[in-house]
Amino acid sequence: MIIFITVLMLNVWAISADEVLSPNINIIEELGKIKNMETIMKSLETEMERLRTENKELTATVTEQKENIRELRNEMKKKNEEISNLTLSQVELRKENRGREIAFSASLVESGDEYIGPFTTHFTLTYKNVFTNIGKAYNPFTGIFTAPLKGAYMFRVSIYGVAGTAATVSIIKNGEIVVSAYDEQPQGALNSSNGVVLILEVGDVVYVRLKAGRRIYDNENNHSTFSGFLLFPLK
Repeated sequence: MIIFITVLMLNVWAISADEVLSPNINIIEELGKIKNMETIMKSLETEMERLRTENKELTATVTEQKENIRELRNEMKKKNEEISNLTLSQVELRKENRGREIAFSASLVESGDEYIGPFTTHFTLTYKNVFTNIGKAYNPFTGIFTAPLKGAYMFRVSIYGVAGTAATVSIIKNGEIVVSAYDEQPQGALNSSNGVVLILEVGDVVYVRLKAGRRIYDNENNHSTFSGFLLFPLK
């Protein structure tokens, strides 16, 4: 644009002396044109200065945006590293807790229906119909749960019977009664349940014992059950 204006001015200034003295040339008019051209040039210079200012502002904005993008990339990198570390931690935690996943649940009979008891002595119940046995800490042949590690464990027992003979069982830890479930009435069905949280050492045993002279019942509906699981390990 400046080149165009300069060429235009040179064309104006290139008027020969003969042309100036020519009667066809109006000096006042030509001077007015020159003045107009000077005005246009000043206006163009002002516009160019404005454009330079805008260009500086745009350059500053672009620089700021680049810096923001750089910061966002750094932040995303940090987040990705945190996610990666969290994922690795979860994997390690799963590996660490793999041996700590302990849970079981079972009912008395695998098929048909069966009354168990009454017996003249206490009787350890064997829950043969196993639903769950994660960690294999429950033995369905003996009915005994053996703690594979120290921790807090939850146990629960439910019983069902028929009136005429009371139904009573107890959760036993290392040969000692912890809690019992009991029901007795002159007619109709009997049912009861109970549960407890125990702190067990490695090798401690837990099982359910039917009281002497008492009777319980089970069938394919799985009324009488024994369940347990590790709440959390302890050091």
